[in-house]
Amino acid sequence: MFDILIKNAKTVDGNNLCVAIKQGKIVAVAPSIQNEKAEKIVDLKSKRFISAGWIDNHVHCDNDMPIYYDSPDEIGIKKGVTTIIDAGSTGADTIQEFYQHTRSAKTNVYALINISKTGIIAQNELANMKNIQKELVKQCVEALPHFILGLKARMSKTVVGDNNYIPLEIAKELQAELHDLPIMVHIGSNPPELNEVLERLDKRDVLTHCFNGKENGIINQTTKTIKECAWDAYKRGVRFDIGHGTDSFNFKTASLAKKAGMTPFSLSTDIYYKNRESGPVFDLATTMEKLRVVGYSLEEIMLMVTEHAADNFHLKNKGRLEVGYDADITIFDIVKGTKELVDSNGNKEVTRELIIPTCTIVGGEIYENEPISKI
Repeated sequence: MFDILIKNAKTVDGNNLCVAIKQGKIVAVAPSIQNEKAEKIVDLKSKRFISAGWIDNHVHCDNDMPIYYDSPDEIGIKKGVTTIIDAGSTGADTIQEFYQHTRSAKTNVYALINISKTGIIAQNELANMKNIQKELVKQCVEALPHFILGLKARMSKTVVGDNNYIPLEIAKELQAELHDLPIMVHIGSNPPELNEVLERLDKRDVLTHCFNGKENGIINQTTKTIKECAWDAYKRGVRFDIGHGTDSFNFKTASLAKKAGMTPFSLSTDIYYKNRESGPVFDLATTMEKLRVVGYSLEEIMLMVTEHAADNFHLKNKGRLEVGYDADITIFDIVKGTKELVDSNGNKEVTRELIIPTCTIVGGEIYENEPISKI
């Protein structure tokens, strides 16, 4: 007997799907399942959509941080997101405490450790090179190997001060010493120049804030074309990640990239309490709607928040609706409606297709945003 049987679900590519769950794992996936014996049957009546649990691989959710913080479940299960990855809020000084805090969350929580031991207690954590202590980072990764999935290095002038790209070079040394642990690299103001950052990255690395509208971003603001250094990195396999945030997503940049044939590998929010409550981020579904209105397909977008996000940080049991994977599942509606979407620079677009998460399943536990019985 199954613990849960989800039947008559739809996928965004038009298929009908049934998913069976037992002891927190997916044990059967098929268009129909003959053995319908289950403790709980969830019948979506071919009206609601299903996907592997959404993964937001760039959030900030340490409540002890003074600037960027939030509650994991506010940006997780309540928003249809089964797994979140905190992107460098904490460094070696506080990541143990952060780990302990996250154990009470219903949402799966992981972390990227900031290469600065202070984490983001201020906005210039890499201006003082004494904050980068490689041995402390390595000790933390060794102590929390199933929690720390990668490194975070914020490469913008406001963060590094006069140190230019030197912190990134140290991060790459750490990467080699930590058996190719992924690095998420934030881009923003210069120096360092974008080309100086990108030439140091490879297919192990995630470039976040890829569609920002800044002078030091991927678009040449004079020619309105993608910079050659960005194309070089993209073609080398550097993983481009949205990382929307308060200041890092621009509709014009995204549209130029779409027209040029550049597809981001993953989609994330860079969410924390302020841009969740007051915008422009609000939640992962809204960020998905923004990529949709730019012209990316639902199939492309779903890969960005499931399989690709898991692949970025080697989450081998998440991101797919396949037998043996964790029973992390998002159930959602796609409905007609009108909604104004605002990017980080105040530019506006209107979507007429709304993505609304209705039920989040984490490890076989069901959390309903809207009772399934209302279908």
